Amino acid sequence: MLKITFMGAGSTVFARNVLGDCMCTPALREAEIALYDIDPVRLEESEIILSAINKNVNESRAHITTYCGEENRKDALRDATFVVNAIQVGGYDPCTITDFEIPKKYGLKQTIADTLGIGGIMRALRTIPVMKAFADDMEEVCPNAWLLNYTNPMAMLTGYMQRYTNVKTIGLCHSVQVCSKDLLTQLGMEDKLEGRRELIAGINHMGWLLEIYDKDGNDLYPEIRRRAAEKNATEKHDNMVRYEYIRHFGYYCTESSEHNAEYNPFYIKKNYPELIDRYNIPIDEYLRRCVNQINGWEEERNNILKDGKIEHERSREYASYIMEAIVTNTPYEIGGNVLNHGLIDNLPDDACVEVPCLVDGMGIHPCHVGRLPVQCAAMNMTNINCQLMTIEAAVTKKREDVYRAAMLDPHTAAELSIDDIISMCDELIEAHGDYMKDFQ
Repeated sequence: MLKITFMGAGSTVFARNVLGDCMCTPALREAEIALYDIDPVRLEESEIILSAINKNVNESRAHITTYCGEENRKDALRDATFVVNAIQVGGYDPCTITDFEIPKKYGLKQTIADTLGIGGIMRALRTIPVMKAFADDMEEVCPNAWLLNYTNPMAMLTGYMQRYTNVKTIGLCHSVQVCSKDLLTQLGMEDKLEGRRELIAGINHMGWLLEIYDKDGNDLYPEIRRRAAEKNATEKHDNMVRYEYIRHFGYYCTESSEHNAEYNPFYIKKNYPELIDRYNIPIDEYLRRCVNQINGWEEERNNILKDGKIEHERSREYASYIMEAIVTNTPYEIGGNVLNHGLIDNLPDDACVEVPCLVDGMGIHPCHVGRLPVQCAAMNMTNINCQLMTIEAAVTKKREDVYRAAMLDPHTAAELSIDDIISMCDELIEAHGDYMKDFQ
């Protein structure tokens, strides 16, 4: 029997989207759905909402079970065909707050802090041990299952799983699907959406829109470059950093400006505070999002339920399409995060890269891209250096490797001295307590 296990099912809205998509997919509708979380309250809320979707959208075809706590994790995973991972180790309070507040003491500002930077490093180091435990269980009770990882920092976690475990792992994000659509819409080029062709490759959150053509084969980049430069010169908007990427590096990247503002040394600088306003950079944005989500959850939950009458339409999330392609042997293309292994010629083999992948009944097949433009590969490498060093620290448990990862982060290195980097890392390791207990 087809079984889908969702790790971190207390992420109710995301679980609703992914598993609701599965219930809207004929090949997946009768699956056993196992919900796993360590928070019994959020787990129960997810079960109520997903059961309502199952009843109203799926005629109760799926069989939903819940599993709470580490002692029940193996049972949740046992005989799974697919495992979706959407955990957040340490949560908003205390860990996310700590990842922002301690660096602030050293003058280091962040926007999202979940993918790169000191926040991304700390998040990876407390999450990798949990994912290693998942992998140990999966190798024992569902050795043939695919792990669909949605948890950030994507490249660090997925790269670790692909290098150091035997679990079949693909890293999935939301940004590739909407990259060119959002760009063309924001630039008033909606008439070019239908039938467009494109190539996106690079790394997670910094994949590059390398080529884009309209349905007649005309290159859209000259007009994109012209309109993006004009828009940045004439108005303040939410995508200014990525349009600056087009101006200076020649290509648009997949992830939002608030993310990319902290992946480089250019835009958040304490000696040039005016850049934050100039490029409309939302410092502490992730903290605000978390607070808003927490404060608005009860109302949202009540709105979702509406006396149990809940509807769902299949979203653009890759998960259900991957499952469907594998189960039915119907080819489908995704943008996936995989080990490089010769896919992008001018990035290292052990980097986790984001490239086009073909999915079918035999699994997930990454496609060779070739060489990135030199400047795009160079920008990716500044992030890859930090990613690889963070994975190394997770494996060695050496505190000096944590220091090195922070030293190799482009934003951290541009702002702080080595002495301050070491002091900041020590303070963060101490503050995270048991999550970092092995780094002594």
